[in-house]
Amino acid sequence: MRLLTVRAVNHTHSGLLRLKLEVFIFMASELKKDSLGFVQSLLIGIAGSAPTFSISATMSTLIAAVGILAPASLLYSGIMMLGIVLAYLFLNAYNPNSGASYAWVSEVFGLRLGFFAGWALLVASAIFMVSATIPAASATFLLCAPDLADSQLAVTICAIAWLIIVTFVVVKGVGLTAKIQMIMTLCELTILLIISCLVLAHLGSGFAHQINWQSFSPNAFDTTSFSSGVVIALFFFWGWDVSLNLNEETKSARQSPGYGALGAVIVTIVFFTAFAAIVLMALSDQEINRAGTNVVFVVADKVLPRPWNYLAVLALMLSTIGTLETSILQFTRTMFSKSRDGLLHRRWAKIHQDWGTPHIATFLIAMIGSALLILSLASKDMADVMSKSINVIGVQAAYYYGFAGLACVWHFRKRAISSVSSFFFIFVWPLFSSLALWWAACVTALTFDMVTSVIAIGSITLGFWPLMAGMKRIKQARIKHCAH
Repeated sequence: MRLLTVRAVNHTHSGLLRLKLEVFIFMASELKKDSLGFVQSLLIGIAGSAPTFSISATMSTLIAAVGILAPASLLYSGIMMLGIVLAYLFLNAYNPNSGASYAWVSEVFGLRLGFFAGWALLVASAIFMVSATIPAASATFLLCAPDLADSQLAVTICAIAWLIIVTFVVVKGVGLTAKIQMIMTLCELTILLIISCLVLAHLGSGFAHQINWQSFSPNAFDTTSFSSGVVIALFFFWGWDVSLNLNEETKSARQSPGYGALGAVIVTIVFFTAFAAIVLMALSDQEINRAGTNVVFVVADKVLPRPWNYLAVLALMLSTIGTLETSILQFTRTMFSKSRDGLLHRRWAKIHQDWGTPHIATFLIAMIGSALLILSLASKDMADVMSKSINVIGVQAAYYYGFAGLACVWHFRKRAISSVSSFFFIFVWPLFSSLALWWAACVTALTFDMVTSVIAIGSITLGFWPLMAGMKRIKQARIKHCAH
């Protein structure tokens, strides 16, 4: 039998009296501590951004939008993202909470804004169940049954199967997930590095596109190309913050997750920028368009004989499975934190006695993902599904990343003026990054078609119902506390 107690605590923050609800669920209340270290945080952060998957799923879309400026778009977007990483690093050092952006925004700007920062992550993670599992299924058929790789029904069924398999790995514990993740991520990065070196060695000066310093000039962009490139690039980098969602399960919870995420983003900036240049060097515009979501395989096919070119397919499978795992982790830990605070039903905060994971929330995301995959069959093709999901996730990621950056700026505003370095790293960089991400998201959202706009906006507004229910539960708990 589980015992639930509610306690209201008064505390003052920035001159305001706040009433914070703390929900303690005994006998099943804590995630398994000290399951991860710095290295695991670093590699899980890299896996969250999924280098091979992101390149395969999104590079053709990015090049179609900005052309030869794709490497520069990724570089500048990565620099902006580092401002958000710094915000996460400082906020985590202050308050390591598995809710990450939700918890920090709630403390700084109030529960309602915090709820929607977390809700955007939940929605993006749910939609990602579609855009992550489809490439994994396609890669599976490329290896085992090429004739089925273009069948939307077959790919959808296989995608659901992969989602179920990954769910059972994740639910068995973050320690097991991290061990599998480390092996997959190292193999994936090694394969990408080999392909890149072979392109440079084999093609010599006969490149399809010539990359020069002018291609990295800020003056080469106009407003539309820059904003489009930033939002698409957001999909590349999105996911590194999983390291912070696992902070309660990490040794040195105040330091390791933040520095692991910082290292992960620096590594992915290098890989994304370099491989964007490799793709442009190796493939013509027509080849990139035909490659679609198989761009890494097409590049590998240029420099590796069969069957060695299928190493690219293997890298894609490892990357996709890895980022699917990290998305499930982000979803479940955010739900756990929200439920622990009373904003969502307490069932989502229940921890399995043996596995030490929020198992009910894990099974929930698997069911949501399966349902969305079935609904995706109504779309005209897989490319259309991928394009819409990439745009929606990019805008929603910009939304909650921006809130976290501003939370850092406001919370540490007094500390920021203590030194020049603090002012730059705590205030200026996170503020610039937050505003730039929001601006790019707004400019790009105005170009969405009706269906994409409805998904992006409608999925966020759906959060009003659980928010109102959660606030009602908190109000009732406060009344009961005052009565006692």
